[in-house]
Amino acid sequence: MYPAFHFQQGSTPLLISMPHVGTTIPAEVAAQMLPVAQEKADTDWHLALLYNMAQELGASTLIAEHSRYVIDLNRAPDNANLYPGQDTTGLCPVDTFAKQPLYLPDQLPTDAEIQRRISTYWQPYHQQLQAELARLQRQHRRVVLWDAHSIASVVPRFFDGRLPDLNFGTADQKSCAPALQQRLAACLQYSADAQRYSHVFNGRFKGGYITRQYGQPAQHIHAVQLEMSQRVYMNEAAPYAYRPDLAQQVQGLLRQLLQQCIDWAHETEAA
Repeated sequence: MYPAFHFQQGSTPLLISMPHVGTTIPAEVAAQMLPVAQEKADTDWHLALLYNMAQELGASTLIAEHSRYVIDLNRAPDNANLYPGQDTTGLCPVDTFAKQPLYLPDQLPTDAEIQRRISTYWQPYHQQLQAELARLQRQHRRVVLWDAHSIASVVPRFFDGRLPDLNFGTADQKSCAPALQQRLAACLQYSADAQRYSHVFNGRFKGGYITRQYGQPAQHIHAVQLEMSQRVYMNEAAPYAYRPDLAQQVQGLLRQLLQQCIDWAHETEAA
């Protein structure tokens, strides 16, 4: 048995969630699947390594263990479509981003199996996320939840052309205070490290279930999703190798953005 997640408690008012980094597919699930599932092509590869400054910044981290092919921790438990009218993968995906079937014929997850996966994998992750947000709120007046993601730069199923390098989602400024988004936008405008990267706020990716569900500015919880183009820090073709030469360039900017979140939360806490 693998744990549902890996958690590191921090001291600053920042929690970094990584719901799509997991690669484990339990044997009983793998037995239902086609070989393509073992490629795990749609993983948010290497994010724990990319965000290796989190502990130094005092941020809490919550990192998924299991593949999104088992269950997608960034989807609602009722499988509601986050982008009505657009093609998306579901709570328990049945195909890859390239629309390759994941399951053997007649082996799609049943309703009972989906409920088992919710109980076994989805609920523990979200319970820990909620518990840590509550703990941080007891210590700080304001808390920032940073939901970290990455995706291939070209995925015709979901968007035309090539994705911007940095895709920030704040649910159209509903999941965080406008002042926090403005703070991040200013960092991107004035930081020398940001000049080599394209970015957008609330473009194709506006934030998934975690951002929309837990970002509650009126309750002093502010959520931001960053969907990073994988070309920024890794090879996008299998075996999906991490590129330290690329990664170290964007890590400086990531550190600045995360520090802005912490500083902003502390400033509003003191106000």
